[in-house]
Amino acid sequence: MAGVSIAALSFTAGIDKSSFLRMLLQLPRFFTANTFVNSLMKGLVFSVKRYSVHDGPGIRVTFFMKGCPLSCAWCHNPEGISPIPETVNRNNRVGDREFPVTEEVGKFYSIDDIVEIIERERVFLNQSKGGVTFSGGEPMIQSAFLSETLKTCKDLGYHTTVDTSGYASRVGFESVLPHTDLFLFDIKHLDDTRHMEMTGVSNTLIIDNYMFLLKTRTKLNVRIPIVPGFNDDPVHVSRLINFLSLTKTEALTGINLLPYHKIGLSKYKRFHLKYRIEGTEPPSKEEMNHLREMFLEVGVKVRIGG
Repeated sequence: MAGVSIAALSFTAGIDKSSFLRMLLQLPRFFTANTFVNSLMKGLVFSVKRYSVHDGPGIRVTFFMKGCPLSCAWCHNPEGISPIPETVNRNNRVGDREFPVTEEVGKFYSIDDIVEIIERERVFLNQSKGGVTFSGGEPMIQSAFLSETLKTCKDLGYHTTVDTSGYASRVGFESVLPHTDLFLFDIKHLDDTRHMEMTGVSNTLIIDNYMFLLKTRTKLNVRIPIVPGFNDDPVHVSRLINFLSLTKTEALTGINLLPYHKIGLSKYKRFHLKYRIEGTEPPSKEEMNHLREMFLEVGVKVRIGG
């Protein structure tokens, strides 16, 4: 359990420190450290997507970790923002009748639980050269659990990907770095004031972490959400292309341009949340193709979509 504190383990397990220590003393001697960590550490997940093809290479299983420090105006997973389990009451309509439904959002998974899920898909993952992805929310919020889970997945031979906003501690990134094959790293806007207006946080930490990861040997794909009226104006696009070009290292292997969409709009109604950019329309295919041609100037592969 090197690098994992008693406090971190007891927190992720959902028990207090003194109870945790008593349990530790009562464990049978034949339990290994890995067996113990894998069965006791828990992470909060709000969705599991099998056969995903947009969250890294090949076919993947993607775990959406709950909790995010950002509040992006266009977020299509608003149920992943709160870092605690939630109970949502809503009505299902069938014809003219409505039925009350209680929905639990967020479930604790042990590392063993996650391994059991991905092992069922091993044939598909191996044949497609896929693997496992941790997204969110922001998976780096749960970095202690994430690091141990990634290590276990790597030990089992799976390709590992972390999809991150970049807004996390340097210590957290250092802990997951040895066990991560690919980072999908969001860059939303280079202007700090504009970034704060639309996401709720400064971009300083994000840019600092991006520069740190560029110096490592771990592969990194930049993901840019293209949100009309926010970051698609020619001045900002040119500035972003220049930034990516000047800072590029061998770590940067691709750019994904993610067109804004309205798929998540129904969730805001379901969870009784206000949608801040109602009326915004998705960019056209022509606009996205034009942006792709522009970003090719960076000198790496550029794709529209994940």
